[in-house]
Amino acid sequence: MSKNVSNPNSFKSVQKIFTQHLRDPEKNIPPEGLEDCRLQIYRELIYNNIQNFLGNSFPVIRKIMDDESWHKLMRDYVSQHQARTPLFPKMPQEFLKYLNDDNSRIPKAFPFLEELAHYEWVETSLSFDEREADFEHIDSSADLMSGIPVLNPVSMPLAYRWPVHKLSPDFIPDTPPADMTYIIVFRKENFEISFIELNPVSARLIEHINAQLDKTTHELLMNIAEELQHPNPEIVVNGGATLINNMFDAGVILGVKKDV
Repeated sequence: MSKNVSNPNSFKSVQKIFTQHLRDPEKNIPPEGLEDCRLQIYRELIYNNIQNFLGNSFPVIRKIMDDESWHKLMRDYVSQHQARTPLFPKMPQEFLKYLNDDNSRIPKAFPFLEELAHYEWVETSLSFDEREADFEHIDSSADLMSGIPVLNPVSMPLAYRWPVHKLSPDFIPDTPPADMTYIIVFRKENFEISFIELNPVSARLIEHINAQLDKTTHELLMNIAEELQHPNPEIVVNGGATLINNMFDAGVILGVKKDV
């Protein structure tokens, strides 16, 4: 065994030089005595595994970004981000943290990148969510307006400046629209991840359902009408009845609480 390997401090030093080179070959020289052709195998293996995995985890981002922009971003991620977990399923969250930590990393041509990454991460996160609906305490056939609504537990309401659900290679806006985009992403019974776009009233209704667990749908809608100072609250209630039924049909609302 060589002297470098038998000496822990020396081994750690060589190991650090080796990993720094793999993360950023252009700025860090490799350890002495290693053939470049062998190093190239490790350089390609590490980089390609990471960028391919993230490309599959953020498919819309990968489609929107040209190859040069994508690989520039990936090279910076590999060289600069200090991941806190070795688990591959956690890597999308690490990439999201990388974008959140420094907005200057986001290419100017893609100002929506952070929000789009979050939106795509939510879809992955809900896929692995271990929560399940407790249908023993849910009545799916009762009147939704007079009962206490039950929200799908595997769901996440979101608000964005950018219309993240519409972004594609054919739709890359330069500036965000005047109005916020409200979305709720959720997992269906068949484990399919879906979403519906919300308007301000339905988004507020979801907030009220989460915050006021003892109120009927009718009571929640009356509260919203009061918040809006609407001169005719029944218009809000009637519109809300359509919204709650649509959300039930989609699988966002599972029914109402059963009497215990």
